[in-house]
Amino acid sequence: MKHQLIFTALLSVSFLAANAQQGAKPEDTEKWEPVPKVVVAGKTTSDAPSDAIVLFDGKNLDEWVDVASGAAAKWDVKDDVLTVNKATGNIQTKKSFGSYQLHIEWKVPANISGTGQARGNSGVFLASIGKGDLGYELQVLDSYNNKTYVNGMAGSIYKQFIPLANPTKAPGVWNVYDVIWTAPTFDGDKVKTPARVTVLFNGVLVENNIELLGPTQYIGAPGYRAAHGPAPIKLQAHGDKSEPLSFRNIWVREL
Repeated sequence: MKHQLIFTALLSVSFLAANAQQGAKPEDTEKWEPVPKVVVAGKTTSDAPSDAIVLFDGKNLDEWVDVASGAAAKWDVKDDVLTVNKATGNIQTKKSFGSYQLHIEWKVPANISGTGQARGNSGVFLASIGKGDLGYELQVLDSYNNKTYVNGMAGSIYKQFIPLANPTKAPGVWNVYDVIWTAPTFDGDKVKTPARVTVLFNGVLVENNIELLGPTQYIGAPGYRAAHGPAPIKLQAHGDKSEPLSFRNIWVREL
């Protein structure tokens, strides 16, 4: 008898829900605002859309400065390509960013030499929070048949997260990073929401909305040790002796 009463009650609830749905209108679940802004997409997924800030289009380094001095960046620009000048050090954007979508292409030369971390090493610091290598680093490295520690290979969040795959192309061929960066937030000096990042590497998902442990730490465990706001994007001139690598087609969309 008890089970029959429960079954009858369930039927009653189902009947009422069905009647409620029958009385509903399509427009009850239609949303008309806010209207998304119109963005004209590029001809290809590599081309900057209409609302992007172009950081390097092959012409000059007007959007970049030398990290150490704040003076004009002195990397080499030729044939629409930006090549690292290791003697002059890291460069970063003049503008600071919060959360964003970033597109950047990079290539190690076909004659690359060296092994491990001393072979086509650089980095994209998704937020530069000081001079030198302070910040959150997405590793750049020749990881095509080049063995190294896996949280230091191309596509890794350096010394934190191993990439889900290794789609690195052979030396002399361009690689592509498409990045979604969610900047951390702070309550005073304490982290409120950690940084998050998603990385597509040559169209392959290698970092899936991961929660960063803090800025990059070369020695020791990472952690959020100081609050910061919007920050520049930094490119690394690594001190290894291998031939310098190159970048092109760099653009960002603020989110």
